[in-house]
Amino acid sequence: MRNGLSKDLIVRVLGAEPKYTLAELEEKYPLRDLPDGAFVTRFAPSPTGYMHIGGLYQALVDCKLAQQTGGVFMLRIEDTDTKREVADAVKIIEDSMHRFGLQYNKDEKYAPYYQSKRKDIYHSVAADLLARGLAYPCFLTAEDMEKIRENQKAAGFATGIYGEFARDRNLTEEEIIAHLDNGEVPTIRLYSMGNPENRIFCKDAVRGSIGFPENNEDIVLIKSNDGLPTYHFAHLCDDHFMRTTHVVRGEEWLPSFPLHVQLFRMMGWQTPMYIHTSTIDKIDSETGKQRKLSKRHDPEANVAFFLADGWPTEAVLEYLGNIAASGYEEAKMKGQVKSIWEYEMRPKKISMSGALFDMKKLEWWAKEFIASLPVDELVKRVRDWADEYDAVWAARIADKPEYLKNILAIERDNPKRIRKDFITWKQTLQEVAYFWDDLFVPNTEYVYNKDVLSAFLETFNVSDDKDTWWNKIVAIATEKGVKNGDVAMNLRVALTGRTNTPDLYSIMHVMGEEKVIERIKGAING
Repeated sequence: MRNGLSKDLIVRVLGAEPKYTLAELEEKYPLRDLPDGAFVTRFAPSPTGYMHIGGLYQALVDCKLAQQTGGVFMLRIEDTDTKREVADAVKIIEDSMHRFGLQYNKDEKYAPYYQSKRKDIYHSVAADLLARGLAYPCFLTAEDMEKIRENQKAAGFATGIYGEFARDRNLTEEEIIAHLDNGEVPTIRLYSMGNPENRIFCKDAVRGSIGFPENNEDIVLIKSNDGLPTYHFAHLCDDHFMRTTHVVRGEEWLPSFPLHVQLFRMMGWQTPMYIHTSTIDKIDSETGKQRKLSKRHDPEANVAFFLADGWPTEAVLEYLGNIAASGYEEAKMKGQVKSIWEYEMRPKKISMSGALFDMKKLEWWAKEFIASLPVDELVKRVRDWADEYDAVWAARIADKPEYLKNILAIERDNPKRIRKDFITWKQTLQEVAYFWDDLFVPNTEYVYNKDVLSAFLETFNVSDDKDTWWNKIVAIATEKGVKNGDVAMNLRVALTGRTNTPDLYSIMHVMGEEKVIERIKGAING
């Protein structure tokens, strides 16, 4: 450990006097008054683009673990990477959380929830480290570091600022003052005492105890260009003073795991329990191999894709919850729970291997969810989607609101045999599009039995009950020497253009007499 800097020099290095002492920060952000065993979790995205489905997965795990233990779930925006920040990204994140029902806590006692607004906290902790000789000001330029990297590569060494390559780690106060007097603005680096020949064991709730080489790199804690912290340092300070108990994050952060544990131990702070979740993968259509969902190549990586396509948000969460909570699907099928929020998620049972995002399986969850909705709620969901994403459909529905309800009510009166062909709100409308004349597509490939169709028109009465209607079909089949199903199929295709539809009698009643006659005549004369 190097000698700590004097108070006056710390003020010069940081550019201002620290606002707090560590003791004052501990008092300002006290331990939370929560039941024993309560989890305090946080979803901490960077506002650098759209909301990724993997982020939604992690947020669900965070929210669920906090909810089931009587704890607290927070949304913290990690906006210290100002160069990569994207306009409206925070709004997209917050909107996605709201739409998927992931309610987070905004207790002002632990605010602010934007890292860019917590600068005083980071500088106060950095001041403490500088005073104790656990951090130092570094005046290496980008050109200096590039030369160091080139020399390290040429010699076959690991790249980075460590050991003999950390030029400024032992500068005297006089040398530091000379750099400052020259107008140079330093970064603040960790004075690492790690030895990569030693191993540090870090406990993960899913993977158990994992051994890593100790970190010996003098990582940057505070950047020189904007005075903001790096991810590593901000994560340390925020998770401590927000009193986070469990950190849920992707397994891509495993290489940083030993560094973060070392930072907590260096400060003498309680290390949170880490839960490194698996990546969300898919089968590549070209290679046939499993790979991580790509922001660049896979539309389903973007949460907005599911909203615009009209996937029920509850079904998406149910599917993701089933990936995380082993045994949930079985419990739901047995009627033991109604939703993922009623099922206990156990950190030790969260999958360690890459979770395969199967769109066909998601379709099953969506069908099951939509089948459970009362028809009024189904109509509302479809209309809400159209109002936001499809103005043409919205206008068409608004013109005849009861018509849509009657259509979607078909085969929903028997709770034991509710139709399960609706997957998304968009696809639901496409599935029933034939009820509108401007969207009806006659089937020009089907060979109609026009005698059968003409015979049906002669006896058709829209007021017939179902038994009378069916007896007329049987009579026509007998008279024409065909099967009952052949008569029904001719009518089905003539009315809908399709060979597979819900209950034909109900379709006719919803369409109405005029439309039924018009469509059948069209098939006869076509």
